[in-house]
Amino acid sequence: MSDLQKTQRRERKTSKVPSEASHGVRGKEAAGRTKDSISTVSYIDELAHHDDNARLTATMENTYRMGPDRRIPIPAVTDILKDVLTSYLQEEKYEVEWSQKMTKTISEVIRARVKDLMIPRYKIVILVHIGQLTGQSMQVSSRCLWDASNDTFASYSFKNSSLFGLATVHAVYFE
Repeated sequence: MSDLQKTQRRERKTSKVPSEASHGVRGKEAAGRTKDSISTVSYIDELAHHDDNARLTATMENTYRMGPDRRIPIPAVTDILKDVLTSYLQEEKYEVEWSQKMTKTISEVIRARVKDLMIPRYKIVILVHIGQLTGQSMQVSSRCLWDASNDTFASYSFKNSSLFGLATVHAVYFE
């Protein structure tokens, strides 16, 4: 590859391609409405020094496993959910800003504790809901593509005088 081709290739990787909206031009949608968003498309390879040799990939052989060696222990995960929700929400009063931050914190703590169980080949999805108790009801449902023999979930709900917390862990086997 010549130096000119390398230079052109590097420029293509590091260049930014602005959309028409980023220049102040509003495009028309099919229904005649105008777009209100402004965006710029950029490439992820902007960090200079890239060599083709630096991106060596490890080749792995197929394992031909169709099921897990060990399954997620649901009672242990339920105990984790109960412990985390109780310890974080026991003495708290409901506040909107606090609950937004706390849902993220609780989900990260649950994820770390479930990962500490070291069950290989499972993808973990954690959902945490915190809401104010004012006599209302709430229904939460989820849908996904599910293999009933390998995939599983655990859920736990917590209430105190001011708020409720609901945490769900979905464990999906990754073949």
